[in-house]
Amino acid sequence: MVDIGDEAPDFTAPVANGGVEQVTLSEQAKPVVLAFFPGAFTSVCTDELCTFRDRLGNFEDVGATVLGVSVDLPFALNEFRTQNDLSFGLVSDSDREIVDAYDVRMDFADLGVPGVAKRAVFVVDDDGEVSYCWVSDDPGVEPDYDAVREAATAAASDAIETGDD
Repeated sequence: MVDIGDEAPDFTAPVANGGVEQVTLSEQAKPVVLAFFPGAFTSVCTDELCTFRDRLGNFEDVGATVLGVSVDLPFALNEFRTQNDLSFGLVSDSDREIVDAYDVRMDFADLGVPGVAKRAVFVVDDDGEVSYCWVSDDPGVEPDYDAVREAATAAASDAIETGDD
């Protein structure tokens, strides 16, 4: 599994941002908060992404980019964005390459749903390294949003201190 200090696996994938475009991790303003979630339109995922929406200013204040990542198709993700007034991009990993690269794939075997993302958050710093990592095997558990904000703030501060900004 990708851990703190590891180089973040780069990717290019469709992003639902009102339209459908391609997004490449390494080309995003850093730090980047990657919020993996099992599926759009589910209660806990909706709560999680709406919490990121409500706290987005905390991330924007330090120049962080927030991206949600799920295996849903970009068209479904755009509708999810619209219904929940999300202003950040949602990456469609329908081929499951990103969840595999970050080793956060799980199955909801009891529901017959294979290959979704675990609920996980990674913060990628200016050097492309993972500076924060949280992964849950329980899809009903949400991340510690304050810890994610602190990690993004620390990653942004490190970039400014080293002149990488």
